[in-house]
Amino acid sequence: MRVRMPYFCFLFMLLAAAASTSFAQAAPYPPVTIPGSELRTMKSSSTGRNYDLYIRKPGDFDKNKDRKYPVLYLLDGQWDFKLLDSVIGGLVYDKWMPDIVVVGITYSGDHPDYDSLRAMDYTPTPGGPKGSGDGAKFLNFLKTELIPFMETNYRGDPARRILGGHSLGGLFTLYAMFSDSSLFWGYLAGSPAIPWDNNFIVRQEEEFAKNHKDLPVRLFFAVGGAEPLVTPDVSFMQSLAARNYSGLHVLQSRLTFPVRQLVDLLEHGGGFVSLGYALDAHRGADGLIYLSLHHYFQF
Repeated sequence: MRVRMPYFCFLFMLLAAAASTSFAQAAPYPPVTIPGSELRTMKSSSTGRNYDLYIRKPGDFDKNKDRKYPVLYLLDGQWDFKLLDSVIGGLVYDKWMPDIVVVGITYSGDHPDYDSLRAMDYTPTPGGPKGSGDGAKFLNFLKTELIPFMETNYRGDPARRILGGHSLGGLFTLYAMFSDSSLFWGYLAGSPAIPWDNNFIVRQEEEFAKNHKDLPVRLFFAVGGAEPLVTPDVSFMQSLAARNYSGLHVLQSRLTFPVRQLVDLLEHGGGFVSLGYALDAHRGADGLIYLSLHHYFQF
C-alpha cells in the first residue's frame, strides 16, 4: 500500500485538474445585449394572440421625465428591431434626427411560426395562408391596446406616431393608412405586397379616393428594382401620386443601384439613403425605409 499511495494521489490530482479545466471551458461567455432596450409582453383581446414587445428607449429617457417622444411601431420586430437600434443610433449620433422610441412587435413563445402568424395579422383579407385576413383585428390591437400602452408607459407623442413594415408588413401599413389615416403621423411601406387578394389595396385606395380629397400624412414607399414586386408597386405609387391628395408628403424610391456601386456612392456623398440603395436593391426595401427615417423630421 505504501508503494501505491503516491500513484493514487497523482491520479486524483490529475482528474481534479481535468475536471477544473473542463468546467472552465464550459462556462458561458456573457451574452451581447442591446443597451437601453427592454422586453414587455402583451395578451391582445383584439386578436387573441400573445405579443413580445421589443422596446428601445431614447438615451435621455430616464433623465427627461416630462419629455414626449415620437414612437415607431415596427412590424416584424423579430427581424428588424436590432437593425433599427443600429440605424437610429447612427442617425441620432450624427444629428440627422431626434431620438425616438421604437416598439418592435413580434410573437411570444419558444418557437413561434412567424410566417403563419404575420400572415394572419398583416393581411386585410383572407388569402393563401390558413388564418389570414385578421388585419382589422390587428389594427384594432394597435389602436386600442398597444398605442395607449406606449403613450402611457413610454411617453409616446400622439402627434408623431410612425408605422413601419415591409412585404406583408408594408401591405398592412398601407391598409392602416387608408383605413384610419389619422392614427399615425408617418407611414413606412417597404416592398408592400400590392398583389395580395387580386390587388385588394388598389381597390381600397380607389374607395378611399371617392370620399377623400386630402391625405395629411407622411409616406415613404420603396421597392427593390430587381424584386418581382417592382411592377405592381411602382404602378400603385404612380396611381397614388396622380390623385394629388392634399397634405400628402411622399418620398418614394425604386432601388436599382447594384451592390458593386457601393464604394462610388459613399465616395460621392451618397450618405445613408444611398447606402440603403446599394444594400437593398436586390433583396428588398426593408433596410432602406428605416435608413430614411430622418426625412420624417425635416419637412
